[in-house]
Amino acid sequence: MKHPAFFGYGSLVNRETHDYAPATPARLTGWRRVWRHTGLRPLAFLSVEPAENVTIDGLVAAVPGDDWTALDKREGAYDRHHLPSTTVAHEAHWASSVQVYAVSSRHRPADETHPVLLSYIDTVVQGFLREFGEEGAQRFFDTTAGWETPILDDRAAPRYSRARALSLSETAFVDEALIGVGAQRLR
Repeated sequence: MKHPAFFGYGSLVNRETHDYAPATPARLTGWRRVWRHTGLRPLAFLSVEPAENVTIDGLVAAVPGDDWTALDKREGAYDRHHLPSTTVAHEAHWASSVQVYAVSSRHRPADETHPVLLSYIDTVVQGFLREFGEEGAQRFFDTTAGWETPILDDRAAPRYSRARALSLSETAFVDEALIGVGAQRLR
């Protein structure tokens, strides 16, 4: 049976944050991840924007019955965009079409008043580690722009609603990768 699908590139890569199935790893060409703040949310989150010669990893997951209501609510600060089939590489033979959520022109630069939560980054990277291994998780850091955005260290008391507990090795990976991209952590 064919279903429409979404391309998840952030927290939706972590299967523990949703129950959309079937799902399979995928790659999106011509887009990159970027940290954005929108007035619809108090904190900065990932978005995507067109970018030549960039390919990002993610997850294609089904939206059974074409019922986007719950996912649209979860991704309320984003607009949903249809992706040309030539831009998404995946093995999801059940996917009739693929869409992606992206912040539109309503975004602002992220800053210390609107930082990224470390608990959000932890959740995202855990998904990449599980789907793509350490090399894939490093590609996440390499293909995401805006690491100058301040990161609020809320790991001890997560503020992200879908925060996942990380293993010691996952935590070490995230911390080392953040140092590698020169991220500024706020306490």
